[in-house]
Amino acid sequence: MTAEPSVPHAGRMTTRDRTHDPQAPGLAALAGLIADETRAACLLALLDGRAWTAGELARHAGVAASTLSEHLGKLVAGGLLSEERQGRHRYVRLADARVAQLVEDLAAQVSPRVSRRPRSLRESSAGSAMARGRTCYDHLAGRLGIAVTDALTVRGLLRQDTGFALTEAGLTWFDSAGIGLDRKGRRPLARACLDWTERRPHLAGVAGAALCRHALDTGWCVRIGSERAVKVTPTGERALSDLLGIEASALR
Repeated sequence: MTAEPSVPHAGRMTTRDRTHDPQAPGLAALAGLIADETRAACLLALLDGRAWTAGELARHAGVAASTLSEHLGKLVAGGLLSEERQGRHRYVRLADARVAQLVEDLAAQVSPRVSRRPRSLRESSAGSAMARGRTCYDHLAGRLGIAVTDALTVRGLLRQDTGFALTEAGLTWFDSAGIGLDRKGRRPLARACLDWTERRPHLAGVAGAALCRHALDTGWCVRIGSERAVKVTPTGERALSDLLGIEASALR
């Protein structure tokens, strides 16, 4: 009598039966890189768009330099950070705007569920400053970013009905304000970025980056503290009032 061929147990999936998605390993690796509190703290700090030394990030994350160096090696190898060396110093920054968008989007999803009260007056003040105005990688965020985005929209310079897009009047406005826009790259001219404190989109993309750079270069805004917080100066208040009709009270 011929033996019956063996049949896998009904309902049991074997390794051979699984459909292998070629993107799954990469996604799992990326999630693993971010799923560490020290590495997450470094990524959030680097959203200020600047290059940090390994020592600065170690102090910020509250870990030993040797521990931080190991974490940075993983983030660089995973393509989330780029690095450069100047003498004895090792500088790292976010690899590009796409990484910044990923980190900011994830932070926006988490922040509504974070209810921990500030542990000190200093932490409370820093949180208030970040909510008032900050940089989100290379564009403005917080109440400042929302105020600018709203003013551009009300004046017909920015459309939000079918995604963010500068209008012809908006392109003219940037040109007349002396804010150059690089239209040669692959980065979108205007993009919506969900603000994790305001829960509304602010302007990102080429236009958002150009506006933020111009605000810092001309002294409309200045960085405060060691975080990403920025403050609008009296010069900035006058400029934003003249150019966009934003009241000073909305910037403080």
